[in-house]
Amino acid sequence: MRVRSTIVLFGVFAFVGGWVAFERSHADPRRGADLDLDSSTNALRDAGRVMAKISKQISPSVVHIEASHRTVLRGEVEETGSGVIVKSTHLPGEYVVTNRHVIAGSELKEIKITLPDGRQLNPERVWDDAASDIAVMKVPVEGLTAASWADSDVAEIGHPVLAVGSPFGLSQSVTFGIISAKSRRSLKLGDKGVLNQDFIQTDAAINPGNSGGPLIDLNGRVVGINTAIASNSGGNEGIGFSIPSNLVSRVVDQLLEYGKVYRAYLGVKLDPDFDITKARALKLDRARGARVMSIYPNTPAARAKLQKDDVILSFDGIDILDENHLINVVSLSPVGKKVRLMVLRRGEKFPIQVDLSDRSVAEDDSTPAVPQQSKADTPVEPMNFSKEPVDVKLEIGDFKLQISIRRNILPK
Repeated sequence: MRVRSTIVLFGVFAFVGGWVAFERSHADPRRGADLDLDSSTNALRDAGRVMAKISKQISPSVVHIEASHRTVLRGEVEETGSGVIVKSTHLPGEYVVTNRHVIAGSELKEIKITLPDGRQLNPERVWDDAASDIAVMKVPVEGLTAASWADSDVAEIGHPVLAVGSPFGLSQSVTFGIISAKSRRSLKLGDKGVLNQDFIQTDAAINPGNSGGPLIDLNGRVVGINTAIASNSGGNEGIGFSIPSNLVSRVVDQLLEYGKVYRAYLGVKLDPDFDITKARALKLDRARGARVMSIYPNTPAARAKLQKDDVILSFDGIDILDENHLINVVSLSPVGKKVRLMVLRRGEKFPIQVDLSDRSVAEDDSTPAVPQQSKADTPVEPMNFSKEPVDVKLEIGDFKLQISIRRNILPK
């Protein structure tokens, strides 16, 4: 709370200092400029002390990662990234969280972790989850300084954040920015695609090598794991994406406790081409929500008596934009939760309660389920920002991927 108050008072100090300078300048014009400069400088010093304190607090928990592996087409491939030290509530020992794409394909002996004190080591064991791009590594040392998780749900647009990591291999680098947006979805990440997308967007400088490093709030806690950037140049252009801490911590806890991640599902096939023409035929004023094409038997959707051509307008109080949005919110929901859907059927809206089941059970029974990328669930499409099409490279680690960004049409 003290840190937050200091930042809030930044503007107050600057304003008061300016007012004092204005009042005294009438009595002594020679002193006005000096007083105004002093107050502004003091405010900057106060802000700088806060940033320095946070950086000092988190730096013992941030590691540098190098990983290598061989591929048929590219030969020897080397990756660099970052990671953050955490504790487990289920298992003893020390753990490092990073992005899966930083270490994917590498054996334990091919992964080198450099601790803040310069020690280098290989992990003893690795758990990973492709759907969220999260990996956890157990390291064979004790007494490390673990970071704490922030509650990413309470983080707001405009909140200051720090990105810490190893951009271009420069370890322990710290950059400053704000949370620019939340719940960014439908990022097209190619063959390294992340199915569960709910990204925090930030303008804190993130570059290749920052992947897996923490995004830090003003309490020195991890609010996200830096994962990707949108860039035309190959470097930072003020659009970085971080996986929110609440999603990361949930994935990490389940990986360490169960060795896998349990995900909820509905068991429906959705229409990937639900446009305004189809929407009007179903008595909707515009294309919104997710249209159900079919329901798989013995699934939560079947038990809730969802029907073909139902349009799911909201899920657990969240207005659904399209089928990809529904896939994300379902898969990020806790297994076993009872949720309320608002459904449009033959022009009438009414609520339906669904008991969410575990997707892995459906997969074991060979039952298709949402979320699952197939004909039922089309590949994730690019985010839509600009009025005119532009080409942007969305980078994950050191790999550059071309995407097309189109106009965004949101419900009014």
